[in-house]
Amino acid sequence: MRRLCELVPEKSHNNKRKMTNPYTDNGDCMKQFDLEAPGVKLILEKNVLAVLSDSPLNTISSAFHNGGGIKKTNAILNVEVLKSYSDRTLHDDPEAYIMESSKVIGLNESFIGMVTAAAVENFSMVSKREEDLGVNVIATAADNEGHTCNHAESAGEKIEVKVIEGTINIIAVVDGNPTESCLAGLIITITEAKMAALRELDIRSRYSGDQATGTITDSVVVAETNRGTPLVYGGPASKLGQLVGYCTKEAVKEAVMKASECMPGRSLISRLRERNLSIEKLASELSKSETLNLDKKTLEYYIERTLRTKPEAAWILMAAAKMDEEVKNNLIPLEFGRIEAASRKFGELVLHIKMQSSGKSDVSENDEINLSPFLKQVLVNMVREAWNESKTESLK
Repeated sequence: MRRLCELVPEKSHNNKRKMTNPYTDNGDCMKQFDLEAPGVKLILEKNVLAVLSDSPLNTISSAFHNGGGIKKTNAILNVEVLKSYSDRTLHDDPEAYIMESSKVIGLNESFIGMVTAAAVENFSMVSKREEDLGVNVIATAADNEGHTCNHAESAGEKIEVKVIEGTINIIAVVDGNPTESCLAGLIITITEAKMAALRELDIRSRYSGDQATGTITDSVVVAETNRGTPLVYGGPASKLGQLVGYCTKEAVKEAVMKASECMPGRSLISRLRERNLSIEKLASELSKSETLNLDKKTLEYYIERTLRTKPEAAWILMAAAKMDEEVKNNLIPLEFGRIEAASRKFGELVLHIKMQSSGKSDVSENDEINLSPFLKQVLVNMVREAWNESKTESLK
């Protein structure tokens, strides 16, 4: 039997506790963390992250193993799928894998189980207590390569699944007494908080480039100790809902950022690629312009050089991308006037390109550039300016 290594999380001034890379001990031991609920612990052993309780917890979940409905359990598992285990094998018999993994912590009883491709040791936990209510939210995110951005989706869009990778799994433990309807309400609150976290990090769907709402394999478990006064409401405005929503949003953001590639300060080129607007795609569309009359490679060079050397151009291009989202969603105010005219003026104004009254700064109506209006006009003017600068430099 492995010995227990108890790690006590650091408390901060706002009664929030966050787990940030606590795994410095490489010894042969199981990591253990106390939760806000007495008698409930979080265990980390090999590829298993588990909530274990001395007394049965009331739960509601979307977990594939023993989930659904209101159930009592002493154990909730989040199991990492190791790289040596193929996606096809897991798909054919997921129950066998999770049952085999439960033996890692010596579990012989019924449990609720989720699986993830994320490294469970990179979990994030945020905790908060107010008076008689305590909440812990534990989240894991990403695939086994540490990617979350690559596997996100936006609910309601057309999705063609090729490989099932990447997931956000959430376990919320409430030291309190929510009713069954309140537990169901907390599922909604957790989902909204997860979406808010992804929005704040500007995570995008791999399928459409729209703002992501999650991944196709996300799973949630809500557990409660059944102690104290019954709680009827779990919505975002309720006391319990505010605690759970806050902890969920912070835990999901931290879990996603641990994957590194979705850091808030990532480059504009990365942000555009996440919107399905790679430099290659932008240049390919602009190469159709008879007005510009430049080949794809030259356009790629001008766009990338401008973005890397002129921060103001990056600001403007991101602003244009956001404006085009407003156009797509029919949210452009009437004061803007016609979109075509507004986008042309925007492209001229922000890059300070002054055209003579006889000249044209917009692209020809014969140009079949398949780009949204604001982005198209800014890119055209950006390339014009870069081209003019290049000619000036060659004359020196």
